[in-house]
Amino acid sequence: MIGVAMVGTGGISPRHLQAYLTFSARAEIRALVDIVPERAHEKAKTLNISAPVYDAYQRILDDPSIQLVSIATPPSTHAEIAMAALAAGKHVLVEKPMASSLAECDQMIQGAKEAGRVLSVVAQNRFRTPMMKLKRILDSGVIGRVVHVAVESYWWRGPQYYDLWWRGTWESEGGGVTLNHAVHHIDALQWMMGSPASLTAEMGNVGHENAEVEDVSVAILRFQQGAMGQLTSSVVHHGQEQKLLFQGERAAVGFPWQIQAERSQPNGFPVANRGLVEEIQALYDSYPALTYEHHLGQIDDVLTAIEHQRVPLIDGQSGRRTLEIITAIYESATLGKRVMLPLGPDSTFYQKDDLLRQVPRFHTKSRSVDAFSVNEITT
Repeated sequence: MIGVAMVGTGGISPRHLQAYLTFSARAEIRALVDIVPERAHEKAKTLNISAPVYDAYQRILDDPSIQLVSIATPPSTHAEIAMAALAAGKHVLVEKPMASSLAECDQMIQGAKEAGRVLSVVAQNRFRTPMMKLKRILDSGVIGRVVHVAVESYWWRGPQYYDLWWRGTWESEGGGVTLNHAVHHIDALQWMMGSPASLTAEMGNVGHENAEVEDVSVAILRFQQGAMGQLTSSVVHHGQEQKLLFQGERAAVGFPWQIQAERSQPNGFPVANRGLVEEIQALYDSYPALTYEHHLGQIDDVLTAIEHQRVPLIDGQSGRRTLEIITAIYESATLGKRVMLPLGPDSTFYQKDDLLRQVPRFHTKSRSVDAFSVNEITT
């Protein structure tokens, strides 16, 4: 039985807690931690959890009955809590984004290595049947070499969204839409394509005057094998359509699931390749559905990694690669230059203080609330 502590009991925490309750034969929730203990007590009552509540994460570090710490606190606190938990010999599952800087990511990865513990970063969209099947289609090579990828991470949030106390500042949130919304699709992009070799980007705040951070960014990517890509991150898009589309030499596939394929006529103009579409669809249909999806799927994977002493699907290195692309977007958009990847300690945005010193403050945050009466989280 794996003892679990939930650190942070805000809007996303029920996804973690309900998953652990689902796997009650393998895991038991043994502590809830929140700087507002009343919030933790409310979650415990709602979900019928019998576990002590603490107001500081340090209270659970010396508890030998706790082997896994789930972290769902504001992004600026992720590294501190994760490092302390790893140093105390705990496994760690941390919500996205992994940390506020690549330096913190590297410290967390090193901490997990030294402790011999599992470190996983939440990217629950990988644990969706259509996403997993798309990955297998790309890995099969059936569409040929990918030549272009388009990522549309379109969300919409009203101006009040950034009134929550920790949102809307570079210091506490770590960034805007690119870091905290598009992170899902950027993770999927680097999982399926690998990291780009270079990128150029622009960003701005066009609709949220109570936020320092960006509410839209656009990046152009170039991959090592020659493929090009475009990535738009936004919280100003009505309809919230989110897509990934991979153009291969033989066909295009995407998420939500779609296929298009043409073949060339003698004059170079296209004609539909229905046979290839049917072949790809049959391959897609042959892949089994996931038993568990979303947070439930990822927590199943983390528990299995602990039980069998293996690396989880989304480890610290995966989380770092996602943040590396985001950091490169911030660096390019801030300094107006093409940025080469990978980024190491010599990057001008490697440390959080380096980023804070250079990024633009689009607006001054002037309103702040401790919590919303409705705190539904959409993923």
